Formats: sequence, C-alpha cells, structure tokens
Amino acid sequence: MNASHSSPSALDRLLESLSRCFDLNTARALTELRQDELARQRMEELGAKAGAGRLSPEEEREYDALIEVSDVIATLQLKARQQVAGAKPA
Repeated sequence: MNASHSSPSALDRLLESLSRCFDLNTARALTELRQDELARQRMEELGAKAGAGRLSPEEEREYDALIEVSDVIATLQLKARQQVAGAKPA
C-alpha cells in the first residue's frame, strides 16, 4: 500500500491544525455555512459544460478551483461538526 494512502496528507494536517483554532461559536457558524447562490449557479453552469466537453481552458481552471475550495470547506465543516458534537453542554 502506498504511504500516502495510509497517512494523512499535508493538506489534511493543515486543515486539522486550522480546525483546532475554532472556538465553539466559530465551529457552529461554520457548520451552518451555505454556498452563495451565485457561486452555486456558476458551478452548475460549469459542471454542465464540463459534462458536455465544452469548457474553455480558463473555465476548466475556474471549475477545478471551485471544486477544490468546495472540498476544503466541506472538510472544515466536517471537522467543525465533530468539534460541536464533542462539546460538553454549557
């Protein structure tokens, strides 16, 4: 098995370090964060064009960046949910 599959990636370690900086209020706010409507529509538009093989190189870079950022946000939201779930009641 490849070592990268059995240990956290550098990105995972960075996100874990970042998530430890969240206080409970920040973690709760992050779990409630929803995607901006215009950004969602743009991702759908680019996704449709990608599915049809019609993305320009610039659009492909934009789409890839949007996907990567969305993945980072989703990972941080997961870590925030875990923090909130593990918090002791006040």
